[in-house]
Amino acid sequence: MNTLLATVAMAAIGVVAVAPVAARDGQQDFDWERGRWTTKVRVLRNPLSGEAPRWATYEGSSVVVPLLDGKANFAELSVAGSAGKIEGGALRLYNPVSRQWSLNFANLRNGMLTAPVFGGFDGHGKGTFVGSDLLDGKAILVRFVITQASASSARFEQAYSADGGATWETNWIATDTAETP
Repeated sequence: MNTLLATVAMAAIGVVAVAPVAARDGQQDFDWERGRWTTKVRVLRNPLSGEAPRWATYEGSSVVVPLLDGKANFAELSVAGSAGKIEGGALRLYNPVSRQWSLNFANLRNGMLTAPVFGGFDGHGKGTFVGSDLLDGKAILVRFVITQASASSARFEQAYSADGGATWETNWIATDTAETP
């Protein structure tokens, strides 16, 4: 009887019990990207400078291989353009407890890994990953977004924010097209 009264009372004041939604297991979120890709990249050469944007374009390839039974993968990038060459990679690790990915980017020019960005996919082909880093000694937020993710193409955008995420400046745009075997 007390349970019935409590339920009626909660309904009367607008309290509704909602069953918890199970978190999505995103371990296979990057499976679509395995293989070799033709890559076109635009890089903002003067991010967060307040100056007129100076973009550089590059073309080349990337190769994505699974690691550790799909709980990780590595994306190797090699592109060249009028501003030179970019070689690097991304180590992506899946955390089954948080159900999130961490993405760590490696730059062969300086031999360093960036601070990781964390996040996942929404179940509809869009992945959003956010973290903190330093740019010219100043703390910034970094957002990496993957859209149009499919077995044939994908778009990657990286943006920086110097104001805690109120505004973002895109500084990396890559469009990948799967190479046919």
